[in-house]
Amino acid sequence: MDAQELKNYLADSPPSVVRLEIEKHFDALNDKQKRYAHFISRASFHGTRIVARQISPESEPIFDFILALHKTCGGDWKALQAKAGISDEDLGNFLQYAAQFLGNNGNYKSFGDAKFIPRGPESAFTALAAASPEAQKFYDATSGAIFSANKPALLHLGYPEQGHMTTYYPGSSDITKAEIDFISSWMEKKGLLPENTRLIKNKNGSFEILIASAKRTVPSEGGDIGKETTFKIETGDLTGKTITLVYGDYSKELEAITANAKKAAENADNENQQKMFTSYAKSFEEGSLLAFKDSQRFWIRDKGPMVECNVGFIETYRDPAGIRAEWEGFAAVVNLDRTRAFGALVEAAPTLIPHLPWGKDFEKDTFLSPDFTSLEVLTFAGSGIPIGINIPNYDDIRQGEGFKNVSLGNVMGAKSPNEKVPFVAEKDLGVYRKYRDGSLEVQVGLHELTGHGCGKLLQEKSPGEFNFDHKNPPISPLTGKPITTWYEPGQTWGSVFGSLAGAYEECRAELVAMYLSCEFPVLKIFGFGDGSIDINGEAGDVLYASYLSMARAGLTSLEMWDPKSRKWGQAHSQARFSILKCFLEAEDDFCKLDYKGDDISNLTISLDRSKILTAGRKAVGDYLRKLHIYKSTADIENGAKFFGDMTNVDPDFWGTKVRNEVLRNKQPRKVFVQTNTNLDEATGKVTIKHYDATPEGMIQSWAERHV
Repeated sequence: MDAQELKNYLADSPPSVVRLEIEKHFDALNDKQKRYAHFISRASFHGTRIVARQISPESEPIFDFILALHKTCGGDWKALQAKAGISDEDLGNFLQYAAQFLGNNGNYKSFGDAKFIPRGPESAFTALAAASPEAQKFYDATSGAIFSANKPALLHLGYPEQGHMTTYYPGSSDITKAEIDFISSWMEKKGLLPENTRLIKNKNGSFEILIASAKRTVPSEGGDIGKETTFKIETGDLTGKTITLVYGDYSKELEAITANAKKAAENADNENQQKMFTSYAKSFEEGSLLAFKDSQRFWIRDKGPMVECNVGFIETYRDPAGIRAEWEGFAAVVNLDRTRAFGALVEAAPTLIPHLPWGKDFEKDTFLSPDFTSLEVLTFAGSGIPIGINIPNYDDIRQGEGFKNVSLGNVMGAKSPNEKVPFVAEKDLGVYRKYRDGSLEVQVGLHELTGHGCGKLLQEKSPGEFNFDHKNPPISPLTGKPITTWYEPGQTWGSVFGSLAGAYEECRAELVAMYLSCEFPVLKIFGFGDGSIDINGEAGDVLYASYLSMARAGLTSLEMWDPKSRKWGQAHSQARFSILKCFLEAEDDFCKLDYKGDDISNLTISLDRSKILTAGRKAVGDYLRKLHIYKSTADIENGAKFFGDMTNVDPDFWGTKVRNEVLRNKQPRKVFVQTNTNLDEATGKVTIKHYDATPEGMIQSWAERHV
């Protein structure tokens, strides 16, 4: 790889390190709630090494290398610098890399799935490693992968057969996508859920499904599909091959997680919380995802808690097949003031959803009003922190029992100093800066609640049992004819749409939010305007900032598109780019890119505010309707083609000219320094410790986390 290309993979300099402020919200909890939050935090952070192993083989030894250096110098980095004989610049490059690594829990970006490499010479890291035998041991264990960039495909996460990096299929460089899909289908038919698994292809062609569990043997009463662990494939391309279930993946980590889950159960505020963490403990101890689904049922029923949480193998974005999930866990404190606005949005949702551009046949029979809280994050363990969450991700629970939404306020509001805003015209900067946080809160609320929360999957739930009138199928608003496809028994949204599901669903949810943000009573809920249509008033400012932010996000998303593989590296980015294309293709010159001739060095977005409610909303509605109907009816053939066209990047204009300008103006993505909680065993009281918003503070926080 030449030096120019390599520049795009260098660690941010400097990284944008910000602190998550939590103290005043944590102080409002009683002692028992603080202990509950403490044990959830510990359970969450004990999954750190799981996340590292899910990203790359070198991530865990890099983590240990960084912490070994901190231990060697006791946080006196200047002393270590002198001992290693490296320059100020070399030390700075190491600290910046370490902060970005710890903020992503690995050496691939959580937002974009691209590897990042230290700035400066490899010799500086070698000199630092020589400072202690322990650091040297871990540095040697990275096998040179910290700086390695000689195989461009390995700079991105993806399928092994395409040369990309993945550890969801460890040691199986010859495993094919077809084999992965076949085993996934086999698991689906058996009723074995995939989220907490990894898959190995052995040299003799047999397969092992690794199940994450503290116990290393099948539970005495049997696992989720019984006591049998070895199966022979009877039909299909892999006929005669064997599949073996192997328990105990991440066993050491899950032992600690289980112990802390049990402690959290002891400090629960109510029966739902107690049962939730008892189910968590069973899931993590025995590898049961059926027990995990029970934990999610109790979580849904735990309405309005002071301490909110979720822990486990949750999101499937990083598995190239889109079914295996990364470890994630959070503990957060409810912001009661902001939660009131989200509560009002929940109350309004049943009147908002009928505005969406499809008929009742493609919508849930009853909107299951969820809990929707604004949270201040105490702990978020994983590869990155989102600004909003809508879970659980199990369709049967979501459609029949409900779900929850959370907005993470102190993540959304965290700002680094001197943030630049490229691609927004000078005339729009005032409105953009003033209302971007407010518009983002509206966007996140609608995205999570009505976006992920709306829509019906038309299913044959079991042979002969349908959740719609299959003898008189609904009329598709796209064709004007009865639908011909639906979900067959055992099929789920994820299994049908596979690796496409993540980006597709994020796009659908974003579009729902863009469409419903045009309802001025929604803006009133968040304190903007009086509910009447006023495109030029404050509510109009918020709406304009929302559409402008989405267009800008679509533009900057090109950073996450890889021109070599012509692949998107991040689901949200893929979705937002397609929405920008939707804006640009709208009628009446609704949205344009402004630049002079062939010179795009001063590229800005021009969006006609007066046309948001007409051309803009129509374009959004047309795009949304197609995505929704294809999803609702399991129409993967038309859905995949349509979404593929909308997310396609023309390599000359978008993939080269515009992308180069995006990279030239790239802003560092924020990494968050989080507190640590400490329990005094004698008094039962929990305190928290904050750290400086610096690379040194980030490293110290992890050194004192003891995971």
